[in-house]
Amino acid sequence: MSQNIVIVDYDAGNIKSVEKAVQFLGFDCNVTRDLEQIKKADKIIIPGVGSFGDAMEKMRQYNLVDVLRDIAAKGNVPMLGICLGLQILFSDSEETTGVEGLSLLPGHIVKFPDTPGFKIPHMGWNSIKINSNSKLFKGIEEDSYVYFVHSYYLKASREEDVAATSDYIHPFHAAVESGNIFATQFHPEKSGEVGLKILRNFIEL
Repeated sequence: MSQNIVIVDYDAGNIKSVEKAVQFLGFDCNVTRDLEQIKKADKIIIPGVGSFGDAMEKMRQYNLVDVLRDIAAKGNVPMLGICLGLQILFSDSEETTGVEGLSLLPGHIVKFPDTPGFKIPHMGWNSIKINSNSKLFKGIEEDSYVYFVHSYYLKASREEDVAATSDYIHPFHAAVESGNIFATQFHPEKSGEVGLKILRNFIEL
């Protein structure tokens, strides 16, 4: 069945590689910031590499905030945030204090503490612990490796929203799902077969 998959273009990095991964899986997708096209989407992906403050400034500049909040509130269109796209789903970030995120889920984005022997940003492959009830990780083996690039991480307010965890310096929330909202701190589009399976799981919800 043909789907209208929209990748939200708000000038954040990494949009092209997400588009290529979706197309590799055999699905058409539309990279756009057109509000009417976003409203008609069957699935919405919010990718991102960059800073929290810049991302939210662009979201407001392109009038995307209210549209995405409305779609999330209606609850019938699955949305997937990736990396920075996960972070802006929450209320705020230590990266840019005083800037409100989309606030679709309760939680905060905090900086990894400077720790001897650990480089920040956290960059590379790490294993994940998976919530067995997760739709996003259906068919994914425990301790599978995925690819991260981030200096800030999620502290979700509700444990029941956490779909996967990982560990760098200390344990952190690596993925969430709640209702129609899904998100990964890692990059599924750069995580090999495991990442492609996660993207397919989302598209086939």
